[in-house]
Amino acid sequence: QVQLVESGGGLVQPGGSLRLSCAASGLAFSRYSMAWFRQAPGKEREFVAAITGVGPRTTYADSVKGRFIISRDNDKNTVYLQMNSLKFEDTALYYCAAKPGNFALRVGYGTWGQGTQVTVSS
Repeated sequence: QVQLVESGGGLVQPGGSLRLSCAASGLAFSRYSMAWFRQAPGKEREFVAAITGVGPRTTYADSVKGRFIISRDNDKNTVYLQMNSLKFEDTALYYCAAKPGNFALRVGYGTWGQGTQVTVSS
């Protein structure tokens, strides 16, 4: 059974940083693309960042480009999201997601974690 478990969320001031982690089990990790999505109350779920299994190749939403960095450690079956220069608008429940393959990195994810809350507040 595939499981994704996020951690690292919390309360942070504007301009601060957090690093989220997503630990995966039950899958051939290096063969899966991994992604981060987020959802704020009353809003649609939105794509944040994705990374291919090997290479790696990355892609980011325009709203986080230059501030967030996605990375992975295939030996540890873990994907990370380094979040810098955080803004109020980044407040959301952040989800980790996985799918096999290396294409269409913003869509088609069938496996999801439970989410970790990020709150940016002064």
